[in-house]
Amino acid sequence: MKYMLIMRATDETFKEFQNLDFTEIMNAMGKFNDEMIRAGVLVAAEGFEDPANTVVVDYSGETPVVTDGPYGETKELFGGFWVINVSSKEEAVEWAKRAPMAGAGSKTEIRRITSIDEFPQDNEWIKKERAWREATGQL
Repeated sequence: MKYMLIMRATDETFKEFQNLDFTEIMNAMGKFNDEMIRAGVLVAAEGFEDPANTVVVDYSGETPVVTDGPYGETKELFGGFWVINVSSKEEAVEWAKRAPMAGAGSKTEIRRITSIDEFPQDNEWIKKERAWREATGQL
């Protein structure tokens, strides 16, 4: 089963880490990623750009409204994510507990990723997606 571990940080967390040496951050993340690679569970890992450079599309009105970041009243921001392939939610939790760079107020959200195999296989859109995935080597 695939799970996404989503790093969520607060303004306080960002402030706490802004003065850290970039090499120190890269070493901590690199060691953790290497552990997951050696364990055979890492599928993907990415960090996100500074929240000040974001764009938000708000669908709450009749027409979508696009605004520049940072997010207005958001108390937590996504900092990055890992996608891991593990046997259970409990195993995903154990990996999340070991994540580096956890600071004041930060959290890691764990969400299971549904597989294409869980959807009705006779659906035309699922068939098209499965064909695309096969053609691009993703299945």
